[in-house]
Amino acid sequence: MPDITRRRALTATAALAATATVTTRVAPAASAAGHGHPMPMPETFDEVYRGRRIQGRPMTGSGGHHHEHGGGYEVLIDSVQLHVMRNADGSWISVVSHYDPVPTPRAAARAAVDELQGAPLLPFPAN
Repeated sequence: MPDITRRRALTATAALAATATVTTRVAPAASAAGHGHPMPMPETFDEVYRGRRIQGRPMTGSGGHHHEHGGGYEVLIDSVQLHVMRNADGSWISVVSHYDPVPTPRAAARAAVDELQGAPLLPFPAN
């Protein structure tokens, strides 16, 4: 990974601020359209993708304090939980590919496997 310069850090911060402003202006309209209509629970999956076992299923029991972010859905890569979150527009992101929304938890798991490039997924800290 290249060293980050002060100029790159400031540019990234400005871009993030601009994106947040646009998202804030667009998000209310998107959430108003779906207001009162719960999004359907994604399908369960269990497959091997690029040599890694990926699984997705509705959470049962206590899902920890991050339970609400994934909408009650859990994704595993090689039996390690991948922290996922459902956006207001119905897209999904993960802790590994946070800035690249995808349409389903399965796509989030596959994107994480691609991004990990063979490295193990480390558990997300509970704190």
